Amino acid sequence: MTKKQDAAEKPYRNNLITETEDGKEKAGPDEGGMKTAEPSAAVISEKKAKKARLECFENRELSWLRFNERVLEEAEDLGNPLGERLNFLSIYQTNLDEFFMVRIGSLHDQKLLNNNLRENKTFLSPSEQIEAVCKRVKKLSQRHAAAYRVLLHGLREYGVRITDFDSLEKNEAAYLETYFRNDVLPLLSPVVVSKDSPFPFLESGCLYAWCLLRRKGEKDRIGIVRCSVRSISRLIQIPAHRRAYLLLEDLVLHFLPLIFRRYEIAESAVIRITRNADIDADSMYDEDLDYRELMEQMIRSRKRLSPVRLEYSREISRKSLERLSEMLNLEPQQMFLCEAPSDLSFLSQIRKDLAEETELFYEKRQPQKSPQMTDDEPVMDQIAKRDFLFYYPYERMNPVIRMLLEAGKDPDVVSIRMTLYRLAKNSQIVAALAAAAEAGKKVDVLVELKARFDEENNIHWSHTLEDAGCNVLYGLGKYKVHSKLLLITRKKDGKTQYITQVGTGNYNESTARLYTDLCFMTAKEKIGKQAEKIFEALVSQVIPDHITELLCAPHCLQNRVIEMIDREIECAKAGKPAYIGLKMNSVTDRDIMLKLVEASQAGVKIDMVVRGINCLRCGLPGLTENIRVVSIVGRFLEHARIYIFGTGRREKVYISSADFMTRNTLKRVEVAAPVEDSALRKKIRHIFELQLADNVKGRVQRPSGSYKKRDRSAGEEPVNSQEIFYREAYDGLL
Repeated sequence: MTKKQDAAEKPYRNNLITETEDGKEKAGPDEGGMKTAEPSAAVISEKKAKKARLECFENRELSWLRFNERVLEEAEDLGNPLGERLNFLSIYQTNLDEFFMVRIGSLHDQKLLNNNLRENKTFLSPSEQIEAVCKRVKKLSQRHAAAYRVLLHGLREYGVRITDFDSLEKNEAAYLETYFRNDVLPLLSPVVVSKDSPFPFLESGCLYAWCLLRRKGEKDRIGIVRCSVRSISRLIQIPAHRRAYLLLEDLVLHFLPLIFRRYEIAESAVIRITRNADIDADSMYDEDLDYRELMEQMIRSRKRLSPVRLEYSREISRKSLERLSEMLNLEPQQMFLCEAPSDLSFLSQIRKDLAEETELFYEKRQPQKSPQMTDDEPVMDQIAKRDFLFYYPYERMNPVIRMLLEAGKDPDVVSIRMTLYRLAKNSQIVAALAAAAEAGKKVDVLVELKARFDEENNIHWSHTLEDAGCNVLYGLGKYKVHSKLLLITRKKDGKTQYITQVGTGNYNESTARLYTDLCFMTAKEKIGKQAEKIFEALVSQVIPDHITELLCAPHCLQNRVIEMIDREIECAKAGKPAYIGLKMNSVTDRDIMLKLVEASQAGVKIDMVVRGINCLRCGLPGLTENIRVVSIVGRFLEHARIYIFGTGRREKVYISSADFMTRNTLKRVEVAAPVEDSALRKKIRHIFELQLADNVKGRVQRPSGSYKKRDRSAGEEPVNSQEIFYREAYDGLL
């Protein structure tokens, strides 16, 4: 963007509505503070109107931080069981770790390449985004530390203590010193940084004891000790106290004088760095190389990328921070003082130790067998008679696994084709596909090796599938294949029959118990032929095109969605009922968002259930006042995608693997399937409407972009959609 363009866009970085410290909303500045007279609505140019619509946008990274703040709220919520609040606190932290590794890592790279590059919604440069993120994270870290202290206090009732040396009895301190000398010290590898021993490589996410070493007549030096020792538990039990612990890093930090005997310890802290993990697999792609080997190389490279964050546990002098900043090539804003441990993974062990205290956890729930499907008849024969829709984790994933196992043995089955993105560690899906191939079936499997942080697992399963005789494909060049698509073709009574399954979530038995997802199964020929066309394209390594019955990114999804929004706009302008309902993880696609703003201005009623990032702010007068946004963060991770367009006979309902993010709509292979069966459409509407009504875990977005839980009026019944869905599943009513 040129300086002239940048100047033209700057006024539109201001917010129409801002938020005060007490959470109340107030009017924001006008367009860049210009004092020119406002033109009449009739003469406002389309260009100015479009720029005004940009006021509805929020920066993607800051919107994600709002989502993670909602996760933190669950850790703070006294209505949640204590053990679950511990879990939410850990999730908040691991979410933030991955955010820095991927998103801030990406911004860091953009900054180095071209800091004048501005994102297309709020026009912030990479530097400005990093600065805004770091400022917000430092505020949230104070709440995170406060929540940690509250949770530790609550654990005391159950005899659990995470202590420090100042709180120990003399005999306990003496025991720990002996333990350190005999069991820990011999396994440590301390480093003194000098000309002969440069600053060591610090592994991302690993804890280190850092100290400033001082000796008379010499320059201060730095000492580094890795605090994780494979054979030693991080939770060190205090004698005579079954659930009292000292963290290993605090033990090492306390006994630094025993490690660096020849020096005075002038300063010390536990430090932890986060490294950039945003390697662009597409830029590494070379069709002349073995792609799986290339991905293995990428995984190794990721471990040594540049730092993007430093966390430290104690106050460190400005001079020492500057020295660390220089050694790690970090800006001061990327260095964070953490009053709570920077790695909360030990909380999972505490939760295990407390497993028998059932009141500390959610009531146990099990996915239920759907009454739709019987065990007395093969799955494919049942699908041949009617469509099915299952809702995880309330209903079991078993019909998909059972269908694959049956297909491997069915003499009429000709082929099985499937896309795999993320798989369980002990995948029954892979076992079923391997068994089918070994039984002589033609099995084509597209394994997406670029599924971030699941690359190693997917590489492992690709070997297993190949060894069983499956034809394994590895993505589509620069396009990730993110669709959840399964096609079984069989010849029955001289006719070709297609059994198609489309899902919103991965074929992963583990996450199917934690993520809410929809699974649609049909024998409709028009759907099966379209799925066949998609697989033929993937096998031929070309982008699926001219797909009509399904929505299929990258060529046949975004444009079709915009066409359906346009139809609702036309209806609204004609005075007819017009409606759009959307449920997904994230919304960032600028073109779709602009079209939704246009629809709101035309009078289309728009309901959105968006769990995570949402760059579209609702409720802005004259812009998005007809848009309502709800976000649900609760026991299960909301993952299903639903698109609803129109009302009555005009209503179109889809389930999909695609969020409305540009990476999904234009840069991946995604599939959305129409649900035409009236009973199944009713089930989808019930799911969507109940989530809109959720007044326990549902937060409503305000015009400022912030979210607030609904205030229930006196006598109003609590609506926890996830609990109601499970109750309905147990009663066979879902």
